[in-house]
Amino acid sequence: MTESTPSTSSAKPVTEPGLTSLERVHLPRISIKFCTQCRWMLRAAYFAQELLSTFGTDLGEVALVPMTGGVFTVTIWHPESTSTEDSEVKTQEIILWDRKRDGGFPEVKALKSLVRNVIAPERDLGHTDRALKKEQVAKKELESQGDKQPEVSGEKKECEDCK
Repeated sequence: MTESTPSTSSAKPVTEPGLTSLERVHLPRISIKFCTQCRWMLRAAYFAQELLSTFGTDLGEVALVPMTGGVFTVTIWHPESTSTEDSEVKTQEIILWDRKRDGGFPEVKALKSLVRNVIAPERDLGHTDRALKKEQVAKKELESQGDKQPEVSGEKKECEDCK
């Protein structure tokens, strides 16, 4: 009985309010940061519901993180693939969607596809995959005919509260 129990004081502190420690992520964790001033909580909750309905216990957590400033970002943390010899689990962070970077909000099927591509690339999403493939085929047909879709203006609108 000379072995001492490990101290919990050596754990890294949580750096972001409302988030759990990311040191030991064994199942993928998703956070949806949304602007409360823009009233995007229902949209964030809808995306969280859809992800939980689709991926169920394949996800460890879907967190809603209220922010200000026109933010709408979907981030996933998942364990990196490491060799079986290495007992340490490393966590990788990927920003799946950022409203400012990607221009607006994702469609649910696109967000589900982005999550699937990270956590289970071999998984079939059924009707969601068929709808995405149909859109890709239609887009390729338009491009091959020379009928390119008009480009959307580069202007990004922010709510007046967030300026």
